[in-house]
Amino acid sequence: MDEAYADYEPTRATRMISDFVQENLSNWYVRLCRRRFWKGDYAQDKIAAYQTLYTCLVTVAKLSAPVAPFFMDKLYKDLNATTNKESFESIHLANFPVSVENFVDKSLESRMQKAQTISSLVLSLRKKEMIKVRQPLQRVMIPVLDEVFKSEILAIEDLIKAEVNVKEIELLEDASGVLVKQIKPNFKALGPRFGKDMGLIAKEIQAFSQDQINELDKVGEITIVSSEKSITLTIEDVEISSQDIPGWLVANSNGITVALDITISDELRKEGIARELVNRIQNIRKDSGLEVTDKITVQIQNNETIEQAVNANLSYIKSETLTNELVFVSEINNGTEIEFDELKTIILISK
Repeated sequence: MDEAYADYEPTRATRMISDFVQENLSNWYVRLCRRRFWKGDYAQDKIAAYQTLYTCLVTVAKLSAPVAPFFMDKLYKDLNATTNKESFESIHLANFPVSVENFVDKSLESRMQKAQTISSLVLSLRKKEMIKVRQPLQRVMIPVLDEVFKSEILAIEDLIKAEVNVKEIELLEDASGVLVKQIKPNFKALGPRFGKDMGLIAKEIQAFSQDQINELDKVGEITIVSSEKSITLTIEDVEISSQDIPGWLVANSNGITVALDITISDELRKEGIARELVNRIQNIRKDSGLEVTDKITVQIQNNETIEQAVNANLSYIKSETLTNELVFVSEINNGTEIEFDELKTIILISK
């Protein structure tokens, strides 16, 4: 932000703020911390979550004040009125934030970046196959690039599984027997670099072996000999993709490859129905004006498929919806009709 403002580049500055607030703060941190915000006592973990969010909002307000002066002044005053941490009457009298190198945890940022990339890849595969996120899947395979990469994935394994709703993450030390990579020349990048030699180099790229493709994908560059000249190619000079394998979908980005098992067993299908049911019950709770902590009784009109799914996941449904008693009945009056996955029934909840 300092550099962008110094260069009179407000568009670049505001895009950085937009990206941070939307992708990292709102869509990632706040969404993943929802339970920390509302569940449990006001103890250390909850306080830490609120203080982190507060610090981010105050800092964003100060960074954005030069380009959104009135809104950011209002935001700053509202935040500061709660804590009285600063004595300035206006954000425009406050000090501009200073970057502190010691506050930056590169290892943590690297892990979170990988979690975001892997989650995004798996969610895109789900969307491609039209498999809803509430439908659990069994496995994701991820080829391991090195020991550091492996340790980072292991540290965020539970986060990824929760984000993309899969049961297992399988790390492949050697994916050569499972995943077959394809490579294509990126002519837009090769043309300006090699001019009339581009066609010859493109043929060299198309003849790459799996070992050469893996090296380029892993290291980010590879040196080849073309017309007795030594040439270094980078990952930007090519397009690398992976072939789908039977029962799996494959995608890659930023040097990370994922393979998603899209086979849905009967057990997984029942759990998917249970998750849809939880969502509908929670919506009815909200529309009924019930408090988050209110215990409820749930009545569901008979539906054999839904009943089988409920019986297989009863404890999960009860704990998620704070249900004391859940029963199936032949007929319900004044209930709410729900529909999903070609299934229909009626639900009635009471406090």
